[in-house]
Amino acid sequence: MAVPLRLIPIPAIERATRLVFSHVMARHPGLFDRLGDYADKRYGFIPSDLPVGFLVEPAKARISVHRKPDLPSTDTAVTGGFVLLLGLLEGRLDGDAVFFSRDLTVIGDMEAMLALRNALDDCNIDLPSDIGSLAGPFAPLVRRAASEIRSRVLAREAGQWN
Repeated sequence: MAVPLRLIPIPAIERATRLVFSHVMARHPGLFDRLGDYADKRYGFIPSDLPVGFLVEPAKARISVHRKPDLPSTDTAVTGGFVLLLGLLEGRLDGDAVFFSRDLTVIGDMEAMLALRNALDDCNIDLPSDIGSLAGPFAPLVRRAASEIRSRVLAREAGQWN
């Protein structure tokens, strides 16, 4: 995935990312409610295996995409493999185990990141279902394919740190 993302212009990546983000927010409207004072923080998500990073600003319900040399400042950030970050987003991986295995690095305001993790744990996000619902009449096919990919990749990922 890294090679194509180097070639695709940031506005195109950001448009797709914002589409998914807004759809997930619509399906899980209380996602950021539990953040309280931490909603004003700027959260960075930096996939170690991709040339881009993501900035989430919960108070503005906004996500932006940046090339790694141009990442903006954040209050807290997490770095790890892209699949690992998606697994944590969905609550399918044990964040503590991944953190202590050193496959995940958190910098900045740890309390803010912990508040976000707790908020995510309560939302039961299912990306294949959320993304599949964007596919119109192809939704069942997209859900099934995305679920299969997730199962295979997470099984491999979990096996590496477990």
